[in-house]
Amino acid sequence: MDIKAVFFDLDGTLFTGTRGIAASTKRSIDEMRRKGILVGLATGRGPSFVMPLLENLRLDFAVTYNGQYIFTLEETIDTTPIDKSSLRRILTYAQENHVDISLGGANGVKGSGLMKFGESKTGQVLAGLLPEKLSKAATANFKKIVRKIKPQSNDLTADIRQPIYQVMMIASEHETDSFALDFPDITVTRSNPYSADIVTHGNSKIKGIEKVAQKFGFTLAETMAFGDSDNDLEMLAGVGFGIAMGNATPLVKKRANYVTDTNNADGIAKALAHYGLINLKNAKSFLSKDESFNKVKAFHALMDGRTQEMPRVYQPDEAGHRAGFKVEEIVEFLHAASDGDSAVFADLTADLHHSIDRAVKKIETKNTQYDSVLIGEVDALLDLLYFTYGSFALMGVDPYEIFNAVHDANMGKIFPDGKPHFDSETHKILKPDNWAHDFAPEKKIDKELQRQIRVAISKFEKK
Repeated sequence: MDIKAVFFDLDGTLFTGTRGIAASTKRSIDEMRRKGILVGLATGRGPSFVMPLLENLRLDFAVTYNGQYIFTLEETIDTTPIDKSSLRRILTYAQENHVDISLGGANGVKGSGLMKFGESKTGQVLAGLLPEKLSKAATANFKKIVRKIKPQSNDLTADIRQPIYQVMMIASEHETDSFALDFPDITVTRSNPYSADIVTHGNSKIKGIEKVAQKFGFTLAETMAFGDSDNDLEMLAGVGFGIAMGNATPLVKKRANYVTDTNNADGIAKALAHYGLINLKNAKSFLSKDESFNKVKAFHALMDGRTQEMPRVYQPDEAGHRAGFKVEEIVEFLHAASDGDSAVFADLTADLHHSIDRAVKKIETKNTQYDSVLIGEVDALLDLLYFTYGSFALMGVDPYEIFNAVHDANMGKIFPDGKPHFDSETHKILKPDNWAHDFAPEKKIDKELQRQIRVAISKFEKK
């Protein structure tokens, strides 16, 4: 059966040990998106934490607070606040038993300073150094030390006037098991030995995924999910393809359909390749920290059938060919600047010819000598790239989303036979008949520019 949607847990799964996201994972997400596979998150984290990830990774949806708050970048799909009476009883329990708790709302988390410390990068690193089973004395002393730095909020009563979707409690498994017996109207789930997430009874990640599936038209059997902790068990069992990370708990590994490598060793990409959702043939290909470069490299891998993995020089004929592409875009830039005035366009192109003549004389006069041809070519191309970014900066235009729109359009230049077609004379890539309708980027570019203009106007109005 085809896989139509993939969900990732965050900590220990999508995130590496340093709270980053592996380059192979980012590339895998891009490849799945191009194939029309929906990609989302299923996490105990809240929407304010998750929102930047949806934007940066261009994900389709997120199931947050363990199924309590589900949304896309465009809309909120479903929310399940915890009943107010339950919240008041939980607050009373926490105060009477001196338990640290935090309240998760739509706009963030309030409450335990200890909890916030645990979620910080420092806290995550420290937690990784601590044994899973601390003695009661060691646990108590650790809490006391952190509380001096990050004190617990004294009274959270006022905060429950707003919808609260999840309560986070610092407690051992034994403590939360006892707590759950007194609160039959809530569900307690754990992602680590130190804290628990409290949600409405019967709610979970898999329930949230089910709601997303109903809205977007796929089934749980057509869904793949990745996880590492015991709070992922129900999710991995409920979808058609449950994937345990190599760093997952023993029980998660036992229950999963497939166990991949760790979150620090490209586990996500390897599992997706195992099921044929991505092509890992380029796994040995180097990746840049510049994601725009990686996308262009993926474009050339698709169009050329290969990538260049060892730095090399352009031979004169190749250099002239590449320069020709760039000159055509410069001329198009000048044509746009002329706004359809043929006389102005003629003057601008004449100036361009003069600029080329001046540049030739300048280079010949300088007689610049590089240590190698490679250094000279790279230096010139980097300056060209820098000038391009400078042009955007002086225009006041953020090129990020516009670049993505153009990249998606270029990746759409594949014909029905699954291959690119080229002009026999210029060797330029041809466009399929449906390209203008389905992939042309102009409308997306216009939409993004209008958004940037509205944001800029709103900022000026506030001054």
